[in-house]
Amino acid sequence: MEYQWLKTFCIAAETLNFRKASEKLMMSQPSVTVHIRLLEEHLGSTLFDRQNNRVTLSEAGRYFLPEAQKLLNNTESTIHKMHAFKQGYRRTWTIAISPLMAETILPYFLRSFMKLQPDLEITIRVEESYLIEGLVDSGAVNIGISALDAQTKGVESIIIYKEPILFVMPVDIYDEESGPPIDIKGVLQNNYLFTHHHPVFWDDLLVKLHKNISGIRTMKVTQAHIAKRFVQDDLGVSFLPHSIVRRELLEGKIMQPHFDLFDLPTVSTFIILKKKGDLEKLFIEQISKYYFG
Repeated sequence: MEYQWLKTFCIAAETLNFRKASEKLMMSQPSVTVHIRLLEEHLGSTLFDRQNNRVTLSEAGRYFLPEAQKLLNNTESTIHKMHAFKQGYRRTWTIAISPLMAETILPYFLRSFMKLQPDLEITIRVEESYLIEGLVDSGAVNIGISALDAQTKGVESIIIYKEPILFVMPVDIYDEESGPPIDIKGVLQNNYLFTHHHPVFWDDLLVKLHKNISGIRTMKVTQAHIAKRFVQDDLGVSFLPHSIVRRELLEGKIMQPHFDLFDLPTVSTFIILKKKGDLEKLFIEQISKYYFG
């Protein structure tokens, strides 16, 4: 039984249309038909019922489909492992990170960490913070970096840094030193406020803002990098963790006016893990040396 037969069968079972299957597989429709026929002959069962130019899975086809998918996945996994072995990788490790972390200096840290572990193949899964703890607990990932503390018994969370939330706005026509003081209330009343791109501070912050300022117009933008880009493009203003806007502030792409209406919150970033082996200890030790703010 050939790998390509299985792949053709699974795609044909998904589309229930040999023409569409041929397009997905980038082969001719007659080739799809030949693969299915050869697989049926090998198994001694008809996998598809064909009536009036319509194709449906037969009873045998429905029974065989999950087994074919397992065989296909196992084969593809083995091929991937062999390719990784050829490239010098001998171990694999999966890290789940929140979209927020992708906007910090984490990529630079990972580059140096991978140099210390040349035989380690690292897979990065970008997941929302509320999902990361479950992925660690189930063993789907080895370690997580999240904006949320762990709550599950047996799952440990370690704070790697705390940072302030900053009010940021588009760069004005004058700088903060030579221009008149910026009217924070006016800025918030006359611009959209991009919200809910962090899982922790927004509910409390909005309550305080509405107590101090009337007529705030909000727009939910659930990804921090999009909110940051919108601020740069003069579409509105927002409150973002320092680590996410650090580079843009240094490069003068956005500005941070003095915010004195009330004290802004701080947020934490956590390492989430279930097993603390040597690799996990090294990762925590190395990442703790970095200043993300």
